[in-house]
Amino acid sequence: MRHLNYNHLLYFHTVAREGSVAKAARVLHLTPQTVSGQIKLLEEVIGEPLFLRVGRGLTLSDTGRVVQSYAEEIFSVGSALAQRLQSAGPERPRALRVGIVDSFPKLVACRLLGVTLTETESARLSCSEGKLESLLADLSVHKLDLVLSDRPVPNGLNVRAYNHVLGSSKLSFFAPNDWVEHLSANFPQSLAEFPVLLPDASSALRRGLDHWFDEMEIIPKLVAEFDDSALMKTFGEAGLGVFPAPNVIAADIARSFHAGPIGSISDVTETYIAISPQRRLRHPSMVRIADQAREILSH
Repeated sequence: MRHLNYNHLLYFHTVAREGSVAKAARVLHLTPQTVSGQIKLLEEVIGEPLFLRVGRGLTLSDTGRVVQSYAEEIFSVGSALAQRLQSAGPERPRALRVGIVDSFPKLVACRLLGVTLTETESARLSCSEGKLESLLADLSVHKLDLVLSDRPVPNGLNVRAYNHVLGSSKLSFFAPNDWVEHLSANFPQSLAEFPVLLPDASSALRRGLDHWFDEMEIIPKLVAEFDDSALMKTFGEAGLGVFPAPNVIAADIARSFHAGPIGSISDVTETYIAISPQRRLRHPSMVRIADQAREILSH
């Protein structure tokens, strides 16, 4: 076997993850013809087909599954090497590229990530926001080093990633300061009488809240749903409804959104997870984030 071309291996790895040449081409910013041609060259080097066509889709051959397993390890090691080189020079801050799931509370993210900027050798932090599946795709091709999420990696997703539970927080409903006294007196029944803002139905938090409403036999006066937690709080600050939020950031909500708690939901908690391509958090800034989480989050 001739020497492997690692670009060809990356193209193969991306097609295997995305499930089709067309999707992989969009991720790689190449034409489908280019991706197909490069994979054929890799198959010629290996001497066996890596994919089998099933209907209109592709599935990995037995050899393809073996190559994919090694490719995951190779790119994981490559990512670790890139991080090490980025942090090698005395004048270079360590780079940390973090994806934040859109439903993850931004005030919690700020408190967790902010610790990386307060050290003498602070990280050069790069943050992006999006859906969990999209961020995990970027994590798998090493565009991201870490993903902050309110739910673990979905079962069956073809991504090598590991969940690191940072902690959790109980929840309360919050209302603009002028409403707090009135709504607190009749909580939680007041949630059936006043406008309520809730997370999007696909979020883990929403499922917990829906179960709690059922247990309390309350039909909330739902007026709006959000996949962005910060936008939900902004609507609440504008007086458009009450909203749930973790107790750990109650003081931040009071300061930033001029809102206070009207009642606690002891049966529902929000869990915060760091997702990385390695089993252990090795990057110094990731370790500081985990340490910060232990300090501020209840379990």
